[in-house]
Amino acid sequence: MRLVVFGSGHPFRGGVARTTTEMVSALEGRGHEVLFLTPRRQYPQWLFPGASDRDPDACLRLECAQGILEPMNPMAWPGGRLQAAAFDGDAWVIPYWTWAWSGMWRYLLRGGHPPAVGVVHNSVDHEGGMLRRLAARSILGRCRALFTHAGSLEQHLAESFPGVLTGSYPFPSTELEPLADRVAARAELELPPDRRIALFMGLIRPYKGVDLLIDAVAGLPEKSDWFLLVAGEPWGGLESALRRQIQELGLGERVRLHLRWVPEPEVPRLLAVADLVVLPYRSGSQSAVAPMALAAGVPVLSTSVGGLPEIVRNGVDGWLVEPGSAEALTAALLELDEPTLERLALGAVEGRERFTWDGYAKALEGLIAEVI
Repeated sequence: MRLVVFGSGHPFRGGVARTTTEMVSALEGRGHEVLFLTPRRQYPQWLFPGASDRDPDACLRLECAQGILEPMNPMAWPGGRLQAAAFDGDAWVIPYWTWAWSGMWRYLLRGGHPPAVGVVHNSVDHEGGMLRRLAARSILGRCRALFTHAGSLEQHLAESFPGVLTGSYPFPSTELEPLADRVAARAELELPPDRRIALFMGLIRPYKGVDLLIDAVAGLPEKSDWFLLVAGEPWGGLESALRRQIQELGLGERVRLHLRWVPEPEVPRLLAVADLVVLPYRSGSQSAVAPMALAAGVPVLSTSVGGLPEIVRNGVDGWLVEPGSAEALTAALLELDEPTLERLALGAVEGRERFTWDGYAKALEGLIAEVI
């Protein structure tokens, strides 16, 4: 098949850029011809609360990629549409994750064009209101098929858009360098060598529940050897809120904040220091961190939201608790003693090949074939 994929890629950072790049690479690996149209610029600063949306190390630069899109500049939209049309593809593949690109998507999907397949990361923006929900519906409703990363979200999409074909496949792990030596990595990061370390990693936003995780650590007995490392970039005013919370709870000796964007080459070092990765999400559809941690042999403590129970197998390679409860997280940390963590780590290693990018691309190509 000849496919046009629109979406973020090199030199931009974040889960959507990484996973879209992996998807394109896997589709090419299965013999498809792909034109990958990526942005010159993603968002104006007022729409992106982080320090920068660029990181040249975050994902590969693919030969089929052309940086031509400008989602916030309507004057540039015709050029992107002409480029896509000239490729004469069998289908257009459009990742959806934010309302900010919805104007460009509506322009691209008007009039005649090959059938569009939406790859749905979020059916509506996190913490999104009614206008953002309407923006999502206006795009997803123009697609002939919708592909996503969780069976629960696929069911929601099938109910919301009757008559539209749907499919799903859980996120595989993006490729990682081998993990660093644990003792050396802990020494480099000035972390305690003799304590169990729980790691939160990723962008820090309200829906991810980092404040609940800090409350959970405060609920542990004083003799507990758990130490929490929070590594990621906080959006908005969350940095001051987290620092204030730690100070008020007296957790300065039990919690370390590493509050900045984590470049891709540093991820193996962070995973190397961890006994457990924690995803205390209040809500969400999926996480790219969970498969990455499991592929590295690190068990995952997660809340049972969205498609995370499809990735994290309770009692096999991770532990699932109810969302929105610091008490549930505290209880899980108390239950996860060293023998249990060792067993879960072995389960993570044994399950590394459950989900692959080739499998992902095969599921997506099957849905596209139904459409065309």
